[in-house]
Amino acid sequence: MTALLIALPSLGVRTASAADSAVANCTTSPASAVRAPVEPVTVWLAGDSTMANPGAARCPVGWGSQSDALFNTEVTVRNQAVGGRSIQTWLYEGNVSGTKGADGECRLTSTTYSSRWQAMLNASTGMKAGDYLFIQFGINDSSSTCPRHVGPARYQQLMTMMAQAALARGAHPVLLTPVAAITCSGSTAIKNRGFVSQTFAAGSATGAPVIDLQTLSVSRYNSLRFCPHNGDYASGPVGAFFCNDHTHFETYGAQQIAALVAGDVRRQNLPLAAYLR
Repeated sequence: MTALLIALPSLGVRTASAADSAVANCTTSPASAVRAPVEPVTVWLAGDSTMANPGAARCPVGWGSQSDALFNTEVTVRNQAVGGRSIQTWLYEGNVSGTKGADGECRLTSTTYSSRWQAMLNASTGMKAGDYLFIQFGINDSSSTCPRHVGPARYQQLMTMMAQAALARGAHPVLLTPVAAITCSGSTAIKNRGFVSQTFAAGSATGAPVIDLQTLSVSRYNSLRFCPHNGDYASGPVGAFFCNDHTHFETYGAQQIAALVAGDVRRQNLPLAAYLR
């Protein structure tokens, strides 16, 4: 008997050889199926201080710095998030002026990209086919003054552009709504970030999945019963999660937010979920 076995790479099933078929006597035991090795990938992170690696101080700790532990050894996390940046100042570091143009947007003195974005776009050492690019801004962008101010339409345009650049290199963009600070309305934590519809619109325009981190984070705050609180960030559960500015995270809080992101990668059944521990 000659067995015809169809390889299903996406399910991790290898093709059986003629010798395998003979030994198996025309049958394939489930125990004999071997998962195909996964290809190493890099997860690139672009964002602000809520995602960034920590400095010398204990706080803040961005959730991106806690992501590496959630993946197996085939994943390398390259965290390029930088504190204090809007999506525009992250992309055009040093080339965003302090004045607005007639369109209400901060004027660009040059369209030269920042070194960090140029590095990601580098054909040899930047994003490659199969990599992932996670993009999360929207916190500093709400500033009314330049250089950090970004209007909704401009925000959507820039996020769309970043996602398209990843796609052009065979990488997979993943867009995130901005993570929430802790704001209470009585005993309920509530949403407090903008640029949500623009993030979803950029996802629709590019086919990129969207992780609604604002909704996920607020739900986690409520599950932990953070509200109401007395504003004391030096002790207690809120203080263990947040820095004293109620926006940035202690290590524990950053770990919790990173786990929310990983959980939604798995819930949406993104291919990257195969690399999660």
